[in-house]
Amino acid sequence: MKIAVIGISDGPAPFFPPEVLGIIRRGRVFSGGKRHHALVGDQLPAGAQWIDITVPLADVFGRYRDIVSPQPDAEATQPDYDIVVFASGDPLFFGFANTLRRELPAAELTVFPWFNSLQTLAHRLLMPYHDMRIVSLTGRPWHEFDRALIERSAKIGVLTDREHTPAAIARRMADYGFTAYKMHIGEHLGHPEEEQVTSLPVEEAARRTFRMPNCVIVSMEKDEDIRPRLTGIPDHCFELLDGRTKMITKAPIRLLTLAALELHGRQSLWDVGFCTGSVSIEARLQFPHLHVAAFEIRPEGQRLMDINSRRFGVPGIETLIGDFLDLPCDHLPPPDAVFIGGHGGHLADIIGKACRHLLPGGVLVYNCVAPDSVTDQRIRTDSQAVFDETAATLGLTLEQPLRVAINDYHPIHILKARKS
Repeated sequence: MKIAVIGISDGPAPFFPPEVLGIIRRGRVFSGGKRHHALVGDQLPAGAQWIDITVPLADVFGRYRDIVSPQPDAEATQPDYDIVVFASGDPLFFGFANTLRRELPAAELTVFPWFNSLQTLAHRLLMPYHDMRIVSLTGRPWHEFDRALIERSAKIGVLTDREHTPAAIARRMADYGFTAYKMHIGEHLGHPEEEQVTSLPVEEAARRTFRMPNCVIVSMEKDEDIRPRLTGIPDHCFELLDGRTKMITKAPIRLLTLAALELHGRQSLWDVGFCTGSVSIEARLQFPHLHVAAFEIRPEGQRLMDINSRRFGVPGIETLIGDFLDLPCDHLPPPDAVFIGGHGGHLADIIGKACRHLLPGGVLVYNCVAPDSVTDQRIRTDSQAVFDETAATLGLTLEQPLRVAINDYHPIHILKARKS
């Protein structure tokens, strides 16, 4: 099957070069969205068949597969392609051509692109875009946009939808302190009568409403106002649980714990018993690619996570309040790293549940208070014994614990087990 995918603008009279016009005139079967049909319908040859691209897409691809190439006829003009598909902008830029490649891998595709919306917006702004980071929020979660912010990307192009609107994007940026950016919003780009380009401060964009379709470019305007990405956030900078300085994983222990979790090569971290959120926040700040799910039984944990994650500019941590043993977890990305920061006397059960979700090759780390005296190396705390015995029962491989002492605090054992 041969398929041509033709990118078009959103204007009322799309431009086609001579090569593409020839393909259209010789075509027999065409496809696209209803909006595309309205734009190009008067340019299709008489008797043309049109297949609407609607959900479920499986039905559309079924109709594509049913297309039979016509037999050669010396008196008839033969089509260059079995199907000619119209798509907005560049069909390979988060576009329908990618879906066709995935669903019809045997098809022979030829793509004739038009400018994508972010290119068009950059052109209107006379903004070089070779260094622009691209994020699609169209039917997608916030994760990659949050990552771009945490990594302090200087220029981010964003594809929007009806949930992730320019105002919603601006509000998220303002909530987490990313107000040194300027927002550029393009509405109805390519339409000679309806196109509008607006540049606003983040706080003002959060209060505005913009027409669909639109796209956004956020660009850094004030480098000196961008907060640094800290490594080893000082303990006193966090909002603490009732001001209790012992209810936080101390910065040196926190960094060693993250190293034990091997987060540079992980995709999903579960932080069980997060309290102030220090481990989750430090992990996401250092490794913005991570999906982080944080669990805390105390209701106060929600307030602490909200305050601290916004204080350090760390969006995207999924917070779950309640008993870890009772909370549903199947909707979360399965972890390849789990940190147990608190257990409330149910350490074995928590390890068991975490292990059931832990991916092969994943690691589980737990910090426990070590005895004051280590003259006898066989002395172990009760929780260390529970950790070791439970891990062995579950078939996890125990690794050499690390003993760390900081100032006048009790020494800490960083315990680690790996799933085969």
